[in-house]
This record gives sequence, structure tokens and C-alpha cells, in this order.
Amino acid sequence: MSPVKVTKICCIGAGYVGGPTCAVIALKCPHITVTIVDLNQARIDAWNSADFALPIYEPGLVEVVKQARGRNLFFSTDVDKGIKEADLIFVSVNTPTKKSGVGAGFAADLNYVELATRRIAAVAHSSKIVVEKSTVPCRTAESMRTILEANSRPGCRFDILSNPEFLAEGTAISDLFSPDRVLIGSLQTQEGKDACGSLSDVYANWVPKERILTVGLWSSELSKLAANAMLAQRISSVNALSAICEATGANIDEVAHAVGFDSRIGPKFLRASVGFGGSCFQKDILNLVYLSESLHLPQVAAYWRQVVEMNEYQKSRFSKTVVDTLFNTITGKQIAVLGFAFKADTGDTRESPAISLVRDFLSERAYVTIYDPQVEETQIWLDLAEACPTVPLELIKKQVTIVKSAIEACKNKEAIVIATEWKEFREIDWHTVYTHMNKPAFVFDGRMLVDADALRQIGFKVKVIGRGERV
Repeated sequence: MSPVKVTKICCIGAGYVGGPTCAVIALKCPHITVTIVDLNQARIDAWNSADFALPIYEPGLVEVVKQARGRNLFFSTDVDKGIKEADLIFVSVNTPTKKSGVGAGFAADLNYVELATRRIAAVAHSSKIVVEKSTVPCRTAESMRTILEANSRPGCRFDILSNPEFLAEGTAISDLFSPDRVLIGSLQTQEGKDACGSLSDVYANWVPKERILTVGLWSSELSKLAANAMLAQRISSVNALSAICEATGANIDEVAHAVGFDSRIGPKFLRASVGFGGSCFQKDILNLVYLSESLHLPQVAAYWRQVVEMNEYQKSRFSKTVVDTLFNTITGKQIAVLGFAFKADTGDTRESPAISLVRDFLSERAYVTIYDPQVEETQIWLDLAEACPTVPLELIKKQVTIVKSAIEACKNKEAIVIATEWKEFREIDWHTVYTHMNKPAFVFDGRMLVDADALRQIGFKVKVIGRGERV
């Protein structure tokens, strides 16, 4: 046997992973028809919108979709048609952390993965290569294979591959154009290796062959969790050091810079902040914790759990710094929160530190004004309602205001909290902001973004995370 030549791809799931990934595949492989399917009509309508008001914000994504949509890139709610026509199917559905039942708070909820897998088995009339693209626990592919084989039609065979994504939101398109590596896991049978070859050939249209890594199925699944866990571990490590810096008068920027010069460590992911967020880091570490406990490795589970606990501590520590600095009370005080996305250049708010900060400020009965250049107002209300489940949304709305500019957010406030590192916050007219603030005017920089000395010269009292200066 030899690898099947892929001419039609279907991606189940039009979210943060499936949408950009398959749009780039379509752009780079004009000879392959790529159809992205999703049951969410509003999401598909947004992908098909005439003005390219796409459902997710990612720099460069609109340009990719403009070039490929209608040529060999299509978006549809007809899941069954997409499955039937494809040679290769990406399963790129959401795998959130379970909220109830066995493993609640730690294990990944694989309901959507199972539903997609059962649908493939029910609809497919010919053999398919099925690729798990969602971030999943180790050995999920085995469960998918069991479901497919138990429900498939005679003469239909399914080869399962693992092809985890390593995208960083905000740079996803450049990551896809020039990936550090593409990882493909397969069973080490001849059929598995042939299926792996088929997907490798797709990526080889633009990715150098030496960057396409082929490994065993289980190694591939674990590699994704391991990569995110180790990146998050670096962030929690530097954030732990930032607390020591604040207590001793050291500067975490200087410490990280010095440490990063060591070629064994390197400079990346050594920037202290109010904490990490996003859809992957916390979810994947908790997944690793659950996996370790399931394998009767409690010490391993405890080690990785500490990475998440340090992240939670960093967020609560920053909130407490705001309260302590504002004379030990923020009750009735007006606070501007700049940024609500978990990082710059994305509209994603999942696990955003800003949510925790605002929740803490509300519990202290402060009034909060929020501005973010990309996050929709409806998303902010949803996140705050979820973060404060015992407080009716009507009451939250009495304490929270959402505005359309940073200048408006800062007007008549006692303090400004920078929660997301949007470039525009560095370029604010701080003289104008200071003029219209209550005095003393405080700035709390949770992203090491502003020039603290320049702001102090204007008159601000400035606290930067990881720096031991006194206000």
C-alpha cells in the first residue's frame, strides 16, 4: 500500500483551531477542496459574511480567507455532506474541562469528540482518515477507533491520526505559515504509517519535511499536553520570582533578562504578568493532573497542580496589591480595567486574568469600567455572570460599565489597572488621562507595559508587577 492522495478535506468544528488551520491549508493547497463544517449557523454565517466579519479575531486571518473562500475553501452547516465527500476529516471540536461528574474540574469533557466520531461512523460510505485535532487526553484516539470500528459500514476502514495544534493566539497565522514543527501521530502499522504519509504530504506543500515529525499515536497526544504544561510552568516560575522581587526590591525584568541569557534556558516565556489565561494552558495542565492521578502517580499530579495554583495566587496577589495600595479599601471607588482578553491580539477571554480581577474588585464593592479593543460587550457580561454565579447580572451591571475607548474608561477614576498588553495602552495620552482622574491617581501595571518613570513624572503613583518600588 501507499499513502492515499488527499483531494478533499472536511474539518468538523469552525472555532479557534479548525477555522484558521484549515483556512491556511486551503490557501497553501489550492488543489485540495477544504470544507469547514459546524452546526452553529451563526458562526458559519460569520465565516461566510460578505464583509469578512469573521467569528474570531486573529491578525492576518481575514486576508487568508479572502484569498481562498469560494475557490477551494467553503464553510457549511451540512456536516453529513462534508463527511461523505472527504478523504480526510479533522475533528476540531471543543474539549472543555468537565464541570460535573467523574473528573469534574480536571478531566476534559470529550462529549463533542464522541458525538463527532459517531456521526462520522454513521454517515461515511467510504474509508476515511480521521485526524484528532482537538486537544485530548492520552489514548483518546483508541476510544475513537473503537467507536468507528463498532459502527462502520462493511468495507469502510478508518485510520486514526493525532495532529495536535501548537498555535499561539495572536500569532496563529504566522505560526501556521512557518511552524516550529508539525506533529503527526499514528499507529505503527503499515496502514497507520500510510495514513500518516497522506497527511504529511498535505503539510509538505509548504512546511519543510524536516519540520514534519511522525511519532506514535500516544506520544503525539501526550506531547501536546506536555508542551503546554511546560510553557505554563515557565510562566508560573517567573511569576513566583516576581513575588520575591516585589518583596526584596529587585526587578523581575532584570532578573528574567539575566536568566534568559543562559543558552540552556533562553529568553522566551520569561515575562512576568498578572497570570496566564487562554483555552489551553490551564485546561491541559488539569488534564495532565487527572491523567497522573488516574495512573496512580499522585506526586506527579501534585507537581503539575502547583503550576495552576501559582497562577491563581498571582492573580489574587495582584488584586490584593490594588486594594492594599488604595489605602486598604476600594469600596465605592472607581477603577478602570484596561483589557479583558487573556492576551493582546485576540478577542478570546477564556480563563482571562481580567475576569478574576474584576470579580475580586466587585466583591470589594468597587465600581469598575472596562475597555478592550476586541472583546464584544456580550462576551464580557457572559464572563462576569459566570465568574459571579451568586450575583444577578442586573446587580453586576450596576457596578460595571463597558466603554469604547481607554480615555473614556479612565475618566474620573481613582485607579487604572492594565490587565492585557494591548499596544494601544502603551500609546495612551497619559497627560490627558491624568488631568481627568481623581487624585492621587494610581496605575497598576499587570503586564509591565508602561514607562513607569515617565508616568511618575506626570504625577501618577505607579505599581508594576515584579518590581519592588514603593508607591
